Amino acid sequence: MPGTRVRRRTAHRERRRAARRHALLAVASAVVAIGATAGLIDAGHQDGRDTARPGPTPPPVLQPLPAVPTPTAPAPSASSARPAPAAPSPSRTTARPSAAPTPPPARPTAPAPAPRNRLFRHPHSQVLDWVRANPDDPRRPVIESRIAAQPAAVWFAAHNPGEIAGQVRAVTRGAAAAGRTPVLVPYAIPDRDCGGASQGGAPDLAAYDAWIREFARGLGAGAAIVILEPDAIALSDCLTAPERAARFASLARAGRTLRTADPRARVYFDGGHSGWHTPAKQAAALRAAGAATNGDGIFTNVANFHRTADETAYARRVLAALGGPARLGAVIDTSRNGNGAPAAGEWCDPAGRALGRTPTTRTGEARIDAYLWVKLPGESDGCSAAPGSFTPEYAYSLATG
Repeated sequence: MPGTRVRRRTAHRERRRAARRHALLAVASAVVAIGATAGLIDAGHQDGRDTARPGPTPPPVLQPLPAVPTPTAPAPSASSARPAPAAPSPSRTTARPSAAPTPPPARPTAPAPAPRNRLFRHPHSQVLDWVRANPDDPRRPVIESRIAAQPAAVWFAAHNPGEIAGQVRAVTRGAAAAGRTPVLVPYAIPDRDCGGASQGGAPDLAAYDAWIREFARGLGAGAAIVILEPDAIALSDCLTAPERAARFASLARAGRTLRTADPRARVYFDGGHSGWHTPAKQAAALRAAGAATNGDGIFTNVANFHRTADETAYARRVLAALGGPARLGAVIDTSRNGNGAPAAGEWCDPAGRALGRTPTTRTGEARIDAYLWVKLPGESDGCSAAPGSFTPEYAYSLATG
């Protein structure tokens, strides 16, 4: 009997040890799964798609970010073929301040007025390519009228010194000729997307500063809206404190450079969205990045799904926490927020979403300068198709949702 009791106690201890080992393995597996998801999320995919209300700051892995952009836009006169996307950056870039000379002080002109021109629809995009190539597809009329016909942002995601000024100039000249305002998205900050699916960008901040100066030369003198580096501020916790400070200094230089080059351009800094950081935390980061002194306001909800009312309230709270000046406004990405955010954790091409308000600079809301389509509806987050590629099934579901 004593031997039996000893064997039973020994067996019991072994079972407890095994249970602990299984628990640890389960936790490790969960971490690996979250990390893998974060890689896609960071891909510039939908930021936190979980809740549609402000709340405590969630960990970045639970907050998918802006969708993988369309490859750098071609000139309007070019064929439908688009330049290749940016080459991936090294696994970790050492962020360091640029040694480039300080841009000249801004000309003593009044701040650019809030945009009131009609918004520009670039004549080449993935959705327009699909519409032209599929005249007999039964989904074509809906996709064409509800998505392809709408003005949307033009992304510049390649670090391509020597080419970027001409590419930007082609868009701004096309917009000026049409009497419309382009929405431009420079997206080449080093360590972009924290190494997620949208990783890439300039090799270091000195190269980025030079790229932005070239970008600014393409703006011309007309009205423009610049969405400066989605996620660059809201998704900066992955950087060390010195790296973050260097990035914010570079963003401040970028804002100053863009507004000096074209006083009619309005530059908006990354405000995250209503389901992510608290207004106070986001405002503090925006202040450190020079948004109040070198920008015209903030943008929110890029590639996300949070309702316009939630984003409007959140943007005003961020602006209030930023503390002025009173001229600062906000623009909101409404491209896919018609049905609000999906259930927690569903960020990648989630079902049941719908187009939001059509792009306009006449919102009727105080301090809300525009509703824009920054993320192009129908371009995948990476589940229905390769990240950033156009999917007619997804586009149709958004257009009919």
